[in-house]
Amino acid sequence: MDWLCSRLPLFTAFLILAAAIDAILADTTVSGTVFCDRCKDGQLSLFDYPVSGIKVTVTCPDSDGQITMSREETTNWLGNYAMKFDGTPNLGNCYAQVSGSDQESTCGAAAGPAKNLRLMFLMFDMKMYVVDSLLTQPAYPMSFCPRSSTPNPVLPPVTPVIRPPSPRSTPIFNLPPLPPLPPLPPMPPLPFTEASACPHQNWTMPEYKCYWRGLSPDAEVALVFGPVAAQRYGTNMTLWEGLQGRGDPYTTLLREAITALLNSYNSLEFPYNTVGVVTHTNWALMGSSRSILLTALRFLRANSGSPSNVSCKLTPCK
Repeated sequence: MDWLCSRLPLFTAFLILAAAIDAILADTTVSGTVFCDRCKDGQLSLFDYPVSGIKVTVTCPDSDGQITMSREETTNWLGNYAMKFDGTPNLGNCYAQVSGSDQESTCGAAAGPAKNLRLMFLMFDMKMYVVDSLLTQPAYPMSFCPRSSTPNPVLPPVTPVIRPPSPRSTPIFNLPPLPPLPPLPPMPPLPFTEASACPHQNWTMPEYKCYWRGLSPDAEVALVFGPVAAQRYGTNMTLWEGLQGRGDPYTTLLREAITALLNSYNSLEFPYNTVGVVTHTNWALMGSSRSILLTALRFLRANSGSPSNVSCKLTPCK
């Protein structure tokens, strides 16, 4: 009985805190990115890029197909869009699709298929839905795109024309063979097309250093995340130092943001693309302490492979 009485105030404080968080943070967000499908092949490729000024509509039908709720938002200059719904409605039957573009957009002639909303995060009546990348297409594919594999037309046979050799032909010199090129160093495994999510502990191990594609552990946080991050973390903190942060909401946000950035570089199926990680981090830093905690939890959940139970596909470097 004495043990229960001594812990009763702590338990009561926990209930009050949970009720307060539940009352303050009860909302639902939907976010995603629109890419310009420059080759008009219906899928993401290295030639595609996030496009701004694209209108995205989230539509929610009922069981009879009648529209019960609809909301529209325009992508920002990073190609991202975010919609907020009051309360915690069930958006499991809703879908998002490109519905138009502004006059300045050059990649809004046609739109790709609609995508269903996926519940990514649920805690204290907070819900976050994500949408797989939506596509919009230009009027014509770009000239540098690989052509589709269509059978070549059958051409009539051509009779070769044999000409006599010219009496003043240029002499042919036999050049010495070039020395063989040195062998290239072995490349690390490429799980880029596989779904992979690795926690921050993996990225601090020496055997995974070869997967720091496009990023250096010594790169400054201010250079990667921009001036807003520089004001919070200074201009000298490196990505490697940011991965060690813990205990404080701001350092936890930076740790999980760097981890999500590395995961986005190494897996096309990661829930956040590279631009989206930087964007959400800056939005959180410019917001309240609630947005710091919420964004950190979203990154942490994605880095742990939830909700699809995705594992870390990295293999130790040789």
